[in-house]
Amino acid sequence: MLEGTTTIYHNPLLPRFSSIVLASSSPRRQELIQSLGLKLPIKLAPTYVDETYEKEWQPHQIVEQLSLRKAHAAAAKLQQQLSEEGALLVIGSDTIVVKDSEVLGKPEDEQEARRMLSRLQGSRHQVFTGLACTWVSSKSQTLSEADCSFETYQMGRTGSFQMRSSAAERLPYEAIGHTVSEVTFREMSGQEIADYTASGYPLDKAGAYGIQGIGAIFIERIEGDFYSVMGLPINLLYMMLRRFGISPLE
Repeated sequence: MLEGTTTIYHNPLLPRFSSIVLASSSPRRQELIQSLGLKLPIKLAPTYVDETYEKEWQPHQIVEQLSLRKAHAAAAKLQQQLSEEGALLVIGSDTIVVKDSEVLGKPEDEQEARRMLSRLQGSRHQVFTGLACTWVSSKSQTLSEADCSFETYQMGRTGSFQMRSSAAERLPYEAIGHTVSEVTFREMSGQEIADYTASGYPLDKAGAYGIQGIGAIFIERIEGDFYSVMGLPINLLYMMLRRFGISPLE
């Protein structure tokens, strides 16, 4: 199904959300979600989850499942703190770089960062960013797949997302999706790679670079969603938020 309308879905069965929670410690993601100017307050709940995955998973599966894992971890922790009437919408996100079928996450040290940048320089690679939204209240419970209905929405060539709702009430409780972009690096000298690595900027970033800041000087071309490469697909997030009755345009 193609997702292209601007409808905001106000489901009377959804709880009234008191806040949106970003399950991340990333300054870039914090900055991007704040830029939407949403009326609900934005809170942060950094999570540290197991980021291992099955070898047979495709890149889009990796980022979707890790995003959902982060959102679920934050939701489980926050549920214990909610009052009887409270409800929160929780957002998780994850980004990986893929070069010739090799997944490049965050480098463990400067040596690995230099190796990654040497692979990326003078060529094109893909950036996958996953996004998951789920909500939690003091009374909410996890639904099994047998109790759910699933609808998938395509966002042109950029990505897609799936809405998961309770089959009986058609109440949306979870959204999960991803985007994919292609980034081309210009050729980099060994000295540039060494200097950029020594700056410390690459060490907390997938693929050992950030599209913002100093990393921008190496980027020749982007095909896809700039904000996804930065770490939070704003367009995809907007499409998901509408399904939970939230929009920056209201």
